[in-house]
Amino acid sequence: MSSSPRQVYKTQQCGSVGSHQAVLDLRMVGVESAIPRVSVLVVEDDRKLQELLKEYLISQSFGVAVVGEGREAIEYISRNPPDIVVLDIMLPGVDGLEVCRRIRPSFRGGIVMLTALKSDMDQVVGLEIGADDYVTKPVEPRVLVARIRSILRRLPQSPTNRPATPIGPELQRHSVGPLRVDRMAREAWVEDKPVKLTGVEFEILWLLCDNVGAVVTREALYQEIRGIPYDGVDRSIDIHVSRIRRKLRSAGLDADHIKSIRGSGYTVVISR
Repeated sequence: MSSSPRQVYKTQQCGSVGSHQAVLDLRMVGVESAIPRVSVLVVEDDRKLQELLKEYLISQSFGVAVVGEGREAIEYISRNPPDIVVLDIMLPGVDGLEVCRRIRPSFRGGIVMLTALKSDMDQVVGLEIGADDYVTKPVEPRVLVARIRSILRRLPQSPTNRPATPIGPELQRHSVGPLRVDRMAREAWVEDKPVKLTGVEFEILWLLCDNVGAVVTREALYQEIRGIPYDGVDRSIDIHVSRIRRKLRSAGLDADHIKSIRGSGYTVVISR
C-alpha cells in the first residue's frame, strides 16, 4: 500500500441506457477509501450544464453518472439507484416532473429539482410529488452541493449518515399517541401501519415530535432542512407538511393534530 495518498481518476462505462451512454466518473483521494462513495445521477439535457455539474461534483468527491433524457433516467434509476438524483424539469420526451412522479414511490434516495428562476409553480409541483429540494437556474454548483449534503444527512442509507458517537435508543424514538417515529431507522408508523416518508418529510415530522406541544417555527424548520435562513417567502416547508398530513391521514391518524400556527409555524398536539 502506498505510504502517501495521491489523486486517481477513474472513468467507468456503466452500459447503454436508451440511446445514450451513462458514464460514471469517480475521483478518489488516496488509493483506498474507508467511506463508500456517494453516487449522484445528473439528469440534464443541456450538455454544457451537464458537464459543468459533473466536473464540479467529481471535484467534491462524488461518484457521478449523467443522462440527458427522462426515459433514460427512469431506466437507469430502476437498475442502479443512486443516493441522489439531480433532475432538470425541462427534459425532452418525459419531463422531470413526470420522472419524479414515476420514481418516487420506490426510490429511497434524494431528489433535487432544477427549475427556472421564475417558475414558482414548477417548484411547488415538484415538492408536492416528492422532490426533497430544488435549485433555481442558473445553477450555482456550490449551492447544489450544499443542498445535496443537506439531503444526505437525512437519508438512512447514505454513507455520510453515520453518527460518530452512538446515541442511546431512547433519544432516537418518539411515541406520540398512536404515532411512532424511529430516527435511527428513519421510519414512522401509525399503530402498526408504516408511513412512507421522504427524507425531508421524515426530518420535519421528527423535529415536530421532538418538540411535541411546542411551536416549531418555519424559520427553524427551514434552517434545519435547507441549511439557509428563511426568506419569508419560500413555501417548501408548508408543502412538505401538507404531504406529511396526507400520508398520516391515509395511515389512519387525524392529520389535523399537526396544527398550523398562523404567522409562526407548526406544532404536534396529539394527546398521549
